[in-house]
Amino acid sequence: MLNKIRRLITPPPAMEQRTVELKGRPVSYTLKRTHRRRSIGLRIDDRGLTVNVPQRASEKWLHSVLQDKAQWVIEKLEGWQTKKIVLPQWQDGEAIPFMGDTLTLRVVASLFSAPLQLHGKQLLIYVTHTNQAEIEQAVTLWYQQQAEVLFKERVAYYAPLMKVAPKTVKLSSARTQWGSCTARGTVLLNWQLIKMPLQLIDYVVVHELAHLVEMNHSAAFWQVVEQVCPNYKKWRAELQRRGEATT
Repeated sequence: MLNKIRRLITPPPAMEQRTVELKGRPVSYTLKRTHRRRSIGLRIDDRGLTVNVPQRASEKWLHSVLQDKAQWVIEKLEGWQTKKIVLPQWQDGEAIPFMGDTLTLRVVASLFSAPLQLHGKQLLIYVTHTNQAEIEQAVTLWYQQQAEVLFKERVAYYAPLMKVAPKTVKLSSARTQWGSCTARGTVLLNWQLIKMPLQLIDYVVVHELAHLVEMNHSAAFWQVVEQVCPNYKKWRAELQRRGEATT
């Protein structure tokens, strides 16, 4: 009896390597469990499929989500097999994304370092020497600064419309989530969203604010989202195509 009780209270492994059959073909994936998630998220990158689940997610729920997203998983995996990963070179003339547009990075030699400046579609960075790591760090900081300002503006716009009052808005660097919302009212938004079009940013903002009304993904939750974001299904699908599927 004691062993049985121990099995019931022992949490499942935080990470597992598994294989599932999707659309008639075996697919290997990494299963990660975390107490911070309330939903099941699927992410596909150069390392393959990663499935992030709540700590106590049932096998039935997991199987249902995988089968429901089977076509998406197969298509994304096939795309990665032929996709060549191009990493930013962090040098003069590099193209970088910003709010759905493309900026040209201009590295300017200077006797003194200075804040980055946006002129039209050019992002100017003044450096004393062209160290790529320092350039990357400076651009990342600029992204985060822009994200913090914009995200707070969008939350301030949508919160009154949805009759909610988040306690605070913070940036997130999560690898598997665009955003999250805690029971205490903290809204976390991934700073990398600043690279995406405004409508996608707004969708994530609305999605997380809706959790202040419904802390789940029930039909009632999606009704809250739809009231202020009628095209949410389109934007949700676009986010999924960019590498993150949340259900």
